[in-house]
Amino acid sequence: MSFLSSLIAAVVPMILYLIFIWRLDKYEREPLGKVLKHFLWGAVGAIFFGILFSSVLNLATNVFISNEGILSLISTVLIAPFVEELVKASFLFRTFRKNYFDNITDGLVYGGAIGLGFGMTENLFYFMMYNETFSQWIYVVIIRSIFSAVMHAIATATVGAFLAKTKFSLTPTKKSLPIIGILLAMIFHATWNFSLSFEFTSIVGIIFMVFLIIGFLLIFNLSLNNENKLIQAELLGEERIFIDEANQSFNKKYIFDKIKKKSIRKEYMNFVTKLAFRKFQAKNSSGIQKEKYLKDIELYRSKIIYLLQNHLS
Repeated sequence: MSFLSSLIAAVVPMILYLIFIWRLDKYEREPLGKVLKHFLWGAVGAIFFGILFSSVLNLATNVFISNEGILSLISTVLIAPFVEELVKASFLFRTFRKNYFDNITDGLVYGGAIGLGFGMTENLFYFMMYNETFSQWIYVVIIRSIFSAVMHAIATATVGAFLAKTKFSLTPTKKSLPIIGILLAMIFHATWNFSLSFEFTSIVGIIFMVFLIIGFLLIFNLSLNNENKLIQAELLGEERIFIDEANQSFNKKYIFDKIKKKSIRKEYMNFVTKLAFRKFQAKNSSGIQKEKYLKDIELYRSKIIYLLQNHLS
């Protein structure tokens, strides 16, 4: 199929999915620039290293196995999931140490962005190389856009979620969580690829992906509900500070009634949300990282007090 048609078919669905996932994060939405950076890593960096390392392993496998059918199955079901999930996740191991990586929702968003970027470029290659009828090409576009690329997003999002659990856990077993996340990502990937390897298993793969997508959305919603409970719990006790310092009520409705500018309301909610997350993170961290969070707590408290003093009548 033509490059332009393939490009549109590959890019448009992934951008729409990316916006959807980004907007799902309603309490502390990540900067779009950072999300796009992860998307681009998936689209360029992970693709490059994925092709490189997969080629090396495939060549090594060819030395020991000559049967083309077995080689194809090993490449599809074992090598591709192993290599691709590692290279996609490698960027997350850098991200999760950053201060802005706050919770499981962030892991789902950043991991999902990487997977969507990877799926976009992979789809572009598939769409361009497909030389059958137009109706068959449309079928491939639909299947790969709805399932294959989404599988990449969910797999890497799973790693992101487990990295978030690792970051804010004080249990001795926390070091095993990233390994569990990567293994699950590889299993998701291998299961989908295996289902596409045989005609009689394709329907099983589609059913598997439907349940995987539903599970992802349920976990995302659960993470958001937990964030809401966390915010409410961590802000208890802060009310007295703001009343004493700013001589104003901490009640959200009262503040929104008084503050007319939407940008100031947004800034207020941003500060309050970050304060709640930093309090939680300080409780679940240690050492230098804990000290950074404690400094942030005082910073956001002072910002909230300043905002209330200057924008409430």
